[in-house]
Amino acid sequence: MLKEGDIAPSFCLPNELDERICLKDFTGKWVVVYFYPKDMTPGCTTEACDFSDNFLEFKDMKTEIIGISPDAPKSHTKFIEKYSLQHILLSDPEHDVLEKFGVWQMKKLYGKEYMGVVRSTFLINPEGKIAKVWEKVKVKDHVEDVKGSLNDLIS
Repeated sequence: MLKEGDIAPSFCLPNELDERICLKDFTGKWVVVYFYPKDMTPGCTTEACDFSDNFLEFKDMKTEIIGISPDAPKSHTKFIEKYSLQHILLSDPEHDVLEKFGVWQMKKLYGKEYMGVVRSTFLINPEGKIAKVWEKVKVKDHVEDVKGSLNDLIS
Protein backbone atom coordinates (compact mmCIF):
# COMPACT_ATOMS: atom_id res chain seq x y z
CA MET A 1 0.00 0.00 0.00
CA LEU A 2 1.25 3.45 -0.88
CA LYS A 3 1.69 6.01 1.88
CA GLU A 4 1.53 9.76 2.34
CA GLY A 5 4.39 11.53 0.58
CA ASP A 6 4.74 8.87 -2.15
CA ILE A 7 4.39 9.91 -5.77
CA ALA A 8 1.06 8.62 -7.05
CA PRO A 9 1.57 5.97 -9.74
CA SER A 10 0.64 7.17 -13.20
CA PHE A 11 -2.22 5.42 -14.92
CA CYS A 12 -4.58 5.55 -17.89
CA LEU A 13 -7.82 3.56 -17.76
CA PRO A 14 -11.09 3.50 -19.73
CA ASN A 15 -14.18 5.28 -18.45
CA GLU A 16 -17.78 4.17 -19.12
CA LEU A 17 -17.51 5.37 -22.74
CA ASP A 18 -14.24 3.45 -23.23
CA GLU A 19 -12.31 6.75 -23.39
CA ARG A 20 -8.86 6.64 -21.79
CA ILE A 21 -8.57 8.91 -18.78
CA CYS A 22 -5.10 9.46 -17.31
CA LEU A 23 -4.06 10.75 -13.90
CA LYS A 24 -1.71 13.20 -15.66
CA ASP A 25 -4.84 14.85 -17.18
CA PHE A 26 -5.41 16.35 -13.72
CA THR A 27 -1.92 17.70 -13.01
CA GLY A 28 -2.24 20.91 -11.04
CA LYS A 29 -5.48 19.81 -9.34
CA TRP A 30 -6.29 17.89 -6.21
CA VAL A 31 -7.61 14.42 -7.02
CA VAL A 32 -9.54 11.97 -4.87
CA VAL A 33 -8.99 8.43 -6.17
CA TYR A 34 -11.17 5.88 -4.45
CA PHE A 35 -11.04 2.15 -5.09
CA TYR A 36 -14.13 0.04 -4.59
CA PRO A 37 -14.98 -3.64 -5.14
CA LYS A 38 -18.09 -3.72 -7.35
CA ASP A 39 -20.75 -1.59 -9.03
CA MET A 40 -24.32 -1.88 -7.75
CA THR A 41 -23.44 -3.46 -4.40
CA PRO A 42 -24.80 -1.76 -1.25
CA GLY A 43 -21.57 -0.32 0.21
CA CYS A 44 -20.16 0.68 -3.17
CA THR A 45 -23.43 2.32 -4.19
CA THR A 46 -23.58 4.30 -0.95
CA GLU A 47 -19.97 5.45 -1.38
CA ALA A 48 -20.43 6.43 -5.03
CA CYS A 49 -23.66 8.30 -4.29
CA ASP A 50 -22.03 10.12 -1.35
CA PHE A 51 -19.18 11.30 -3.58
CA SER A 52 -21.64 12.27 -6.30
CA ASP A 53 -23.89 14.14 -3.83
CA ASN A 54 -20.85 16.19 -2.79
CA PHE A 55 -19.54 16.65 -6.34
CA LEU A 56 -20.09 20.42 -6.45
CA GLU A 57 -18.38 20.96 -3.10
CA PHE A 58 -15.33 19.08 -4.37
CA LYS A 59 -15.45 21.11 -7.60
CA ASP A 60 -15.48 24.30 -5.52
CA MET A 61 -12.27 23.01 -3.89
CA LYS A 62 -10.83 22.41 -7.40
CA THR A 63 -10.80 18.67 -6.79
CA GLU A 64 -11.60 15.84 -9.18
CA ILE A 65 -13.15 12.58 -7.99
CA ILE A 66 -12.23 9.28 -9.64
CA GLY A 67 -13.67 5.92 -8.64
CA ILE A 68 -11.85 2.78 -9.83
CA SER A 69 -13.06 -0.83 -9.75
CA PRO A 70 -12.42 -4.01 -11.72
CA ASP A 71 -15.85 -3.67 -13.39
CA ALA A 72 -16.13 -3.27 -17.16
CA PRO A 73 -17.04 0.08 -18.77
CA LYS A 74 -20.55 -1.25 -19.58
CA SER A 75 -21.15 -1.94 -15.89
CA HIS A 76 -20.04 1.61 -15.07
CA THR A 77 -22.49 2.97 -17.67
CA LYS A 78 -25.42 1.21 -15.95
CA PHE A 79 -24.17 2.28 -12.51
CA ILE A 80 -23.81 5.93 -13.56
CA GLU A 81 -27.21 5.99 -15.26
CA LYS A 82 -29.09 4.22 -12.45
CA TYR A 83 -27.75 6.51 -9.72
CA SER A 84 -27.08 9.73 -11.75
CA LEU A 85 -23.42 9.70 -10.69
CA GLN A 86 -21.56 12.86 -11.60
CA HIS A 87 -17.94 11.85 -11.13
CA ILE A 88 -15.51 9.75 -13.16
CA LEU A 89 -15.55 5.96 -12.91
CA LEU A 90 -12.69 3.98 -14.44
CA SER A 91 -12.35 0.28 -15.23
CA ASP A 92 -9.36 -1.81 -14.20
CA PRO A 93 -10.32 -5.42 -15.07
CA GLU A 94 -6.65 -6.48 -15.30
CA HIS A 95 -5.99 -5.05 -11.78
CA ASP A 96 -2.91 -3.12 -12.98
CA VAL A 97 -3.72 0.12 -11.18
CA LEU A 98 -5.29 -1.71 -8.24
CA GLU A 99 -1.96 -3.50 -7.77
CA LYS A 100 0.12 -0.31 -8.24
CA PHE A 101 -1.81 1.33 -5.41
CA GLY A 102 -1.63 -1.82 -3.28
CA VAL A 103 -5.40 -2.28 -2.92
CA TRP A 104 -5.65 -5.66 -4.72
CA GLN A 105 -5.17 -7.93 -1.73
CA MET A 106 -6.03 -11.27 -0.22
CA LYS A 107 -9.44 -11.10 1.46
CA LYS A 108 -11.44 -13.56 3.52
CA LEU A 109 -15.19 -14.17 3.47
CA TYR A 110 -16.93 -17.03 5.25
CA GLY A 111 -13.56 -18.73 5.74
CA LYS A 112 -12.66 -18.61 2.04
CA GLU A 113 -9.68 -16.61 0.81
CA TYR A 114 -9.73 -14.74 -2.49
CA MET A 115 -8.11 -11.75 -4.16
CA GLY A 116 -10.17 -8.59 -4.20
CA VAL A 117 -10.27 -4.83 -3.82
CA VAL A 118 -9.75 -3.45 -0.32
CA ARG A 119 -11.87 -0.30 -0.24
CA SER A 120 -9.33 2.54 -0.06
CA THR A 121 -9.09 6.23 -0.89
CA PHE A 122 -6.09 8.37 -1.84
CA LEU A 123 -5.97 12.15 -1.87
CA ILE A 124 -3.40 13.32 -4.42
CA ASN A 125 -2.07 16.87 -4.33
CA PRO A 126 -1.58 19.11 -7.40
CA GLU A 127 2.09 18.02 -7.64
CA GLY A 128 1.09 14.35 -7.90
CA LYS A 129 2.05 13.29 -4.38
CA ILE A 130 -0.21 11.35 -2.05
CA ALA A 131 -1.36 13.75 0.65
CA LYS A 132 -3.65 11.37 2.58
CA VAL A 133 -4.54 7.67 2.57
CA TRP A 134 -7.62 5.94 3.94
CA GLU A 135 -7.25 2.15 4.16
CA LYS A 136 -10.03 -0.38 4.72
CA VAL A 137 -12.61 2.39 4.41
CA LYS A 138 -15.91 2.22 6.24
CA VAL A 139 -18.45 3.95 3.99
CA LYS A 140 -20.42 5.81 6.67
CA ASP A 141 -19.15 9.41 6.95
CA HIS A 142 -16.14 8.65 4.72
CA VAL A 143 -16.85 11.41 2.19
CA GLU A 144 -17.23 13.95 5.01
CA ASP A 145 -13.85 12.84 6.35
CA VAL A 146 -12.26 13.24 2.89
CA LYS A 147 -13.79 16.71 2.50
CA GLY A 148 -12.57 17.73 5.96
CA SER A 149 -9.02 16.55 5.28
CA LEU A 150 -8.98 18.26 1.90
CA ASN A 151 -10.27 21.49 3.41
CA ASP A 152 -7.53 21.36 6.09
CA LEU A 153 -4.87 20.86 3.43
CA ILE A 154 -5.97 23.61 1.07
CA SER A 155 -6.71 26.31 3.65
